[in-house]
Amino acid sequence: MEFNRKLILENGTVMHGVGFGGSKEVICELVFNTSVVGYQELVSDPTYADLAVVMNYPLIGNYGITDEDFESRDPLIGALIVREYNDQPSNFRYTRTLGEYMEDHNIPGISQVDTRKLTRILRSEGVQKVMITDETTDEKEALARLKEATLPTDSAKRAGCKKRWYSRTSNPKYQVVAIDCGIKDSMMQKLKEKGCNVTVVPFDTTVDEILALQPDGVFVSNGPGDPANVANVAETISALRGKKPIFGVGLGHQLLAMAYGAKIQKMKVGHRGGNHPVFCKETDTVEICNQNHGYVVDKESLAGTNLTLTHINLLDQTCEGVECKEEMVFSLQYHPERISYPGKTVDPFDKFMNLMAQKGE
Repeated sequence: MEFNRKLILENGTVMHGVGFGGSKEVICELVFNTSVVGYQELVSDPTYADLAVVMNYPLIGNYGITDEDFESRDPLIGALIVREYNDQPSNFRYTRTLGEYMEDHNIPGISQVDTRKLTRILRSEGVQKVMITDETTDEKEALARLKEATLPTDSAKRAGCKKRWYSRTSNPKYQVVAIDCGIKDSMMQKLKEKGCNVTVVPFDTTVDEILALQPDGVFVSNGPGDPANVANVAETISALRGKKPIFGVGLGHQLLAMAYGAKIQKMKVGHRGGNHPVFCKETDTVEICNQNHGYVVDKESLAGTNLTLTHINLLDQTCEGVECKEEMVFSLQYHPERISYPGKTVDPFDKFMNLMAQKGE
């Protein structure tokens, strides 16, 4: 097998591989994901905007791409790095290969690289910039360009909608405004399943514009990047406190915490994968959750705010959820839409519905 692409890390590491998907040269932040399945949802998830993702699971592409399983129409992921890419899927639902989909959207992929080594580097040194380029590119010149490059700071702005749009359901119980910082389709589907008509608005929509829509509640979506880059959303949340029930997820969780005065920290490697145990203090239960974030709410900074810590990641004790019961506000760092909630565990979307019902009484 002839190598035709290579990746160059900011620390000088060079790995040679075989390209698939798009063929453009990219410079991205390099992260890793521990999921065994779900590469289609990952590639189309707006929260992965501008990231080059190393897949820890060694075989990727084996079940192809299915039209019903996208998280967004326009993928923003920077690149995909895998050990072995399979271009002959076995799946009666698949409509095209992963490589074909990535080629259609000019997303570069590289296979036949040592993904275990890459992950060890990231765990030891932290996330860093990476370049994926042609095999013939001069390595010294490429490394110089890589070190000088600046990463995008407008990911959430590009991931969110530019104009208001609507998602309707039959016999709606509630009207919800969703502030879009890169919302996933599965979040929208969950809100619809619970009986919500959803009006999705851009991240820079004003408080007056939101209240003019007369929502029963406000949902602050997931999204990519540093919450400081969309700090205006935190200001909007702060102005909405106590007026409407508010539910934040992912980036929305961090922005909600900022609205109460909490601080946000960048993580060394982040949490990305579907196998994180999260302890819920309210129900005394553990949930195995899907994670996708590189920033985290500083637990110590919650002191002096009106927020209570509700969820804790059992792997590193980081903040996974906060709540202000008096103002009917809560948020979760993990993505709760694909988790089952048996026994005494509480579906967060049901909790949001109950808060809207209480507020309307």
